[in-house]
Amino acid sequence: MRALTRTLVSVTTAVGIAAGTLGVAGTAAAAPAAQPAVSAAAVAPRAVNNLGLSSAQAKKVQRDIKANWGYKGAIDGLLGTESWKGIQRPLKKYNGYKGKIDGIVGKETVKALQRLLKARYGYTGAIDGIAGSGTKAAFKRLADRI
Repeated sequence: MRALTRTLVSVTTAVGIAAGTLGVAGTAAAAPAAQPAVSAAAVAPRAVNNLGLSSAQAKKVQRDIKANWGYKGAIDGLLGTESWKGIQRPLKKYNGYKGKIDGIVGKETVKALQRLLKARYGYTGAIDGIAGSGTKAAFKRLADRI
């Protein structure tokens, strides 16, 4: 968005300069029209963290949390904040997640996920809250078995 804005400002400036040099002496080029204000929410990126899952695998997870854990969002293959809230609910109930149901994929969420993955999906790494390749591979196994 910023790159596009800079490009548009640069082009507008170049056109304005060219118009000023081609026009009659003493004539000023018109300033570009003011742009409407855009809210931060309109340009804020979605917080998506699929932890290595493909879109198809993420959709399987979303279908499961929609059916069982209160997820009300779209089945779009993008594990965003609402999807992760749905994932945190069973992690809290069964896998020792003690944080808020906030949809943030932080260290405690990953640790709880690792406990689940270690118990049922072949994860052999440390419960360290770091979503490395072993965590991602086991998360893929979970998604494939849903």
